[in-house]
Amino acid sequence: MSDDPTKELFGIRGYRERYGVNDRFPERGRAEDEVLAELREMAVAEDNFWQTGRCSGSLYRGNMEHYGFLNRAAALYSHVNALQRDICPSATRFESEIIAMTLDMMHGSAVDGEPCGAVTTGGTDSIMSAVLAHRERARRRSDSRSHQMILPLTAHPAFEKAAHLFGIDVIAAPVDEHTTLVDVDFVREHITPDTILLVGSAGNYPYGTIDPIEQLSDLAVEHDIGLHVDGCLGGFILPWGEALGYEIPTFDFRLPGVTSISADTHKYGYGLKGTSVVLYRDKELREGQYFVSEMWKGGKYFSPGLAGSRPVGLLAATWASMVSLGREGYLELARAIFETSFAMQAEVAKHDALRMMGDPTFCFSFTSDEFDIYHVNDAMRPKGWRFNGQQYPNAIHMCVTGPQTQPGVVDDFGRDLAEAVAYAHSKAGEPAKSSAIYGGMPDESAEAQEFLRQTLVRLIDRMHDL
Repeated sequence: MSDDPTKELFGIRGYRERYGVNDRFPERGRAEDEVLAELREMAVAEDNFWQTGRCSGSLYRGNMEHYGFLNRAAALYSHVNALQRDICPSATRFESEIIAMTLDMMHGSAVDGEPCGAVTTGGTDSIMSAVLAHRERARRRSDSRSHQMILPLTAHPAFEKAAHLFGIDVIAAPVDEHTTLVDVDFVREHITPDTILLVGSAGNYPYGTIDPIEQLSDLAVEHDIGLHVDGCLGGFILPWGEALGYEIPTFDFRLPGVTSISADTHKYGYGLKGTSVVLYRDKELREGQYFVSEMWKGGKYFSPGLAGSRPVGLLAATWASMVSLGREGYLELARAIFETSFAMQAEVAKHDALRMMGDPTFCFSFTSDEFDIYHVNDAMRPKGWRFNGQQYPNAIHMCVTGPQTQPGVVDDFGRDLAEAVAYAHSKAGEPAKSSAIYGGMPDESAEAQEFLRQTLVRLIDRMHDL
């Protein structure tokens, strides 16, 4: 057994040695039972890892019975395309009710007018849709093609991707290292006639903290520009935290400057992976994400977003998750997650060498001014912990989800963290093995790097053969 349990399951060479590699189409198909058995073997092994409660984020409900229920709902529609609404009108029901429920959670009733939204394929899709919609609104208002948006350095890279694709300049706003919140004075000073959009997070991915949305809202109203609140991570848990009495600053449509919000149903909405919701303050703004081609030989083409084909199965599963849990279910789950997160933060606070980043709630990040915090990760990883890494400054975070609420996980975290801090002290001044890559901590062993190099060479050779 490896001293790193994640390498035993997910080692970069593991599946190649066990199952081989399909680098060409097989001449003959395999028996369905054989294919399913191979899939089941991999899935069970991987699920066994995160079910320990030692994996940050990634699996938000963490309940296999819930996933089984959603899979049964999705299976009823997995073969259906949302483009064909005439033969699957239930897709319209699922989508409209998902949007309506999310608007209810985000206080859409506070809006004078008709707030609306769309279901997308994920957080990046929601963010890009909102950026596109604001650009199109700016084009309708002015002939200028020079546009900019102001982003906190903690904002998700999806905003940069949208700016790259849609021809928008980005102004990067600094954040305070201790509070982790965007510098509102910087934002104010950098608003120009070309500014079409301000951005704030609730909460941001690196630290889980909530930007001063109310102050950004005031700026948006003053300058008549858009404000997008990225609630992809926290959108489906922070409102329940507020309802439970936790100190959650207002970030939704109750603030008059908020023009759009993104919230991922496949995170704390507890849906299957591949869905998110983008909300708009009015329908005129949403029209900017639509695309119409009237002269195509294949007929008039209408697309409500960046995606064309969309699986109705995911719409059905998301709807099923929301209506099966209801407000009571979401409140119960949120209570357990907040309490667990605060208990884990208390374990961090026991160590003078560790410093919490900002004032977090369900997701917390910590660093050290005495040693490279990645030494803590190096020591925790062989014990089965999978954190997410930040950089500038180096930090690691735990996004608390359902699996961490299991009995014993907080105690294990406290014990293992104490040993990891002692290890980090002993390694002070030495380089750490791990680093920060979005989506997980990389395997930086020489063996892994060499295999990556060989794989790239082989793929390039195959491309030349083609």
